[in-house]
Amino acid sequence: MAHSRSAGDHHAAGALEAEPPARTKVGKKFYERELTRLQIELVTQQEYIRARGLRVVVVFEGRDAAGKGGAIQRITEGLNPRAARVVALAAPTEREKGQWYFQRYVAHLPAAGEMVLFDRSWYNRAGVERVMGFCTDDEYVEFMRSCPEFERMLVRSGIRVVKYWFSVSDTEQERRFQARLTDPTKRWKFSPMDLEARNRWVAFSRAKDAMLAATDIPEAPWWVVDAEVKKRARLNVMTHLLGQVPYEDLSPNPPPALPPRPPVHDDYVRPPKESQHMVPDVVP
Repeated sequence: MAHSRSAGDHHAAGALEAEPPARTKVGKKFYERELTRLQIELVTQQEYIRARGLRVVVVFEGRDAAGKGGAIQRITEGLNPRAARVVALAAPTEREKGQWYFQRYVAHLPAAGEMVLFDRSWYNRAGVERVMGFCTDDEYVEFMRSCPEFERMLVRSGIRVVKYWFSVSDTEQERRFQARLTDPTKRWKFSPMDLEARNRWVAFSRAKDAMLAATDIPEAPWWVVDAEVKKRARLNVMTHLLGQVPYEDLSPNPPPALPPRPPVHDDYVRPPKESQHMVPDVVP
C-alpha cells in the first residue's frame, strides 16, 4: 500500500539520525549510508513527480565554491536525466541581451512530470551582474521589482519553486579556492571572475542581503544552507528537498518479476572479438 511522505514524516522524508552539532565534520560511514538512503528517496519522489505530472523548479545560488555543484550532482546522481534536468547557462549572447531578461530562463522551465535544477539562475542579475557592473542601475531596480511577480506567476501556473542559498564563510571559501588551484581536476573551476569576486566579498555580501530581502516571498521563500561543511550541506539540502515536494511511494509491491528468457536461436553465432575494435583492457 502506498504511503504518504511529507515534511512531517521524519522517517520517510529522510530525517537525519543523531549527529554532532552543525559545522562539524561528517563521518564517512554515516555520510555514505545517508547519501544512499536519500538518493533512493529522491528516486521515489521523482517517480511521484512524473506520475502526477508535477512541475518543480529548484534554484541553487551562493558564492563561488559554496558547494552548489556538488549538491546538485548528488541529488541527480540516481535520477532519470530525462525528467530531472540541470540548467547551468553560460553568459548571455548578444541576442539574449536584447531579450526580456527572464526570457532565456523561461525556455528551460519544466513540463509536466519534470524537475529542473538551476545551477545559478535569473538571480545572476541581483548578484554578479550588480556587483560587477554588468547591468545598469535601472535594470537592477527593475529586476528587484519584477522578480517576485515573475515567481508568483510561476507558482500560480502550478510550478513549485524551491530556492536555496548556499552560505559559506570567507575563510572556507579561500581554503576551497586554494584547493582548486592544487587539484588538476578542479583547476578549471577557478576563473578570473572568481578572483574578482574574491576581491569584492563585502560588495557581494551587501548584494546578497538586498536580494534576499526583496525576493524572499511566501510563495517562494529562500532557504539558507549552512555550507561550511560540504557533506553536511549535501545531506541537509537533500533531506529538505524531499520535504518540499510531498510524495508517495508508487513502486509496485511486490516488485514485478522477469518472465523466463525466450529460447536462443541456434542459427545465431556471435562474431569473434578479433573482428571488432575492442577497448584495450589495461586494468591489472
